[in-house]
Amino acid sequence: MPNQELKTTYTTAEVADRAGVHKDTLLRWLRAGVVAEPGRDRHGWRLFDEAQLADVVRYASASTTPILTSSFSSQSSALGDEIKRLQGIDWDFTGAKTDYLTHGLHPYPAKYIPQIPNALIQELSVTGETVGDIFCGSGTTLVEALTLKRHAVGVDANPLACLISRVKTSLLSEDALGSLLELASHADSLAASITASAERGLFGAAAFASKGSRPPLEEIGFWFEAHVIEEVAEAKLLAAGLTDEAARDAAFVCLSSIIVNVSKQDSDTRYVRRDKNIGPGDTLRRYARTLKDAVRRLAEFADMREPRFASNVLCASVLDAPNVPTLDLVVCSPPYPNAFSYHLYHRTRMLWLDMDQPTFKREEIGSHRKYSSKGKNAATVYTFSAEMQSIFRWLKSALRPYRFACFVVGDSTVGGQRINNADLISKAAEAHGFRRVADLERTMQANKKAFNPAIGRIKTETIVILQNGTGSAN
Repeated sequence: MPNQELKTTYTTAEVADRAGVHKDTLLRWLRAGVVAEPGRDRHGWRLFDEAQLADVVRYASASTTPILTSSFSSQSSALGDEIKRLQGIDWDFTGAKTDYLTHGLHPYPAKYIPQIPNALIQELSVTGETVGDIFCGSGTTLVEALTLKRHAVGVDANPLACLISRVKTSLLSEDALGSLLELASHADSLAASITASAERGLFGAAAFASKGSRPPLEEIGFWFEAHVIEEVAEAKLLAAGLTDEAARDAAFVCLSSIIVNVSKQDSDTRYVRRDKNIGPGDTLRRYARTLKDAVRRLAEFADMREPRFASNVLCASVLDAPNVPTLDLVVCSPPYPNAFSYHLYHRTRMLWLDMDQPTFKREEIGSHRKYSSKGKNAATVYTFSAEMQSIFRWLKSALRPYRFACFVVGDSTVGGQRINNADLISKAAEAHGFRRVADLERTMQANKKAFNPAIGRIKTETIVILQNGTGSAN
C-alpha cells in the first residue's frame, strides 16, 4: 500500500465532525474562549493542529450541549415558555461585543445590536425556517439568522443597504477572497507611490490623476479634496475590474465604508463640513486596510454559515407589498418617524456608487426631511400610521399564521409631540388581526444608536412581539 502523507492541520468543519458537535457549536466555544483559537491561513481560515484538535475533542466529551427542539403550534398557550424565557433576558446587553463577523464590515447609523435578533431567532424559530427583516438596513438580522441555521430574507428600499446586506451574507470563494487581497496589495503600493510623489511635488512631480469615473464636481467638490477625489475614483476603477461578482460587490462595499471618513462630512450622523487632513495616498491606504479587514470578516462568517441556508435580499419598498418567500418569523427595527434621513447621510456614498438616491429619497419611510417640511404635504403621525397599516395588511399573508413579528422601536418627536411608536405600530397591527403578545424593554447604550439629537435622541426602546392570527400564508 503506498505511503499517504499524514494530515497535520484540520478545518473547523473537520474538527467539529471529529468532536461530534455542530460546526456552529464549536465556533461559539471559540468565541466564548472555552477552547483556544487556532492559527489561520493567508485567507483567514482557521487551521487546527493535532493538539488543538485533541483539546476540542476532550472539551466536547466533557460537555453537554443543549439542542434546540422547540416547535410551534397554532395555540398561543403553547408559546408561553418561549415568551417567558425572552422576558427573563437582560436586553441591555451592556458591554457585549457587537462588531463580530461581518457586522463590522460597513458603518450604518442607528442599527440595532446583533444580540437582539439572535435571542429572538433562537426562541421564536427553529432550524431550517425562514426569518425575515422587512427593514433590513445593513443586514444584522440576516447575518444572525444564517449563523443560526435559518434561511434569511431582507427587504429595503435603500440600494446601498441592500448591497451591504448582500455582501455581509455572501459566501465568497477562496479565489474571490484572494482577489480582494491582491486588490489591497495593489492599493497599498499605489498609495505609497502617490505619497512619495507628493513629497517630491516641489520638484515638479505631477499630482496623481485617475482615469476612473466620478460624480459631477458640482455634486462632490464641496465635500472632497481634489486629491481624494482622484484616489476614490481609482479605488472605484480597481473594484469594477474584478471579474468575480461577489468579490466586486465586496470591494464596492469596502469603498463605500470609507467614503464619509475621507470626505469633509463630519460623520455619518452629522451632515456638516470639517477638514480632516487627509493627505495624498491616505485614501487608497485606508481602502487597502478595509479590504484586508473585510477578507478576515468574510472568512470568519463563512466558517459560521452553511451553504444550504439561503439569503435573499430584495431592493424594494415594503409599501409596495413585495413578493417574498413565506416567513416563519420577522425581526426588524422600522424607521422612526422624524428621527433620521438615510438618503441624506448616505448621499455621497450613493453618488460614488452610481445609485439612484433621488428615488430612495422619495420612498424612504420616516425620514426627518419629510416630517420637518412646512408644506401642505408634510408627513405627520397619521402618515406613519397609514404606512404601518399598509405594511401589516401585506405582512398578514407574508407571515405564517400564529407566528411572530418582532419590532424594535423607540419613541420619536413629531410636531413637538412625543410619539409612542410601540403603541402606534401595535394598533396598526391589531387592525389586521395581529395580537400584542409582549413588550420587552431595554436601555440603549449611548454609543450604539444615534439620531438627530434635537428630535430623535432616545434612551430606551421596546421590543414589541406581535403574533399573527389566521392568515392566507401556506
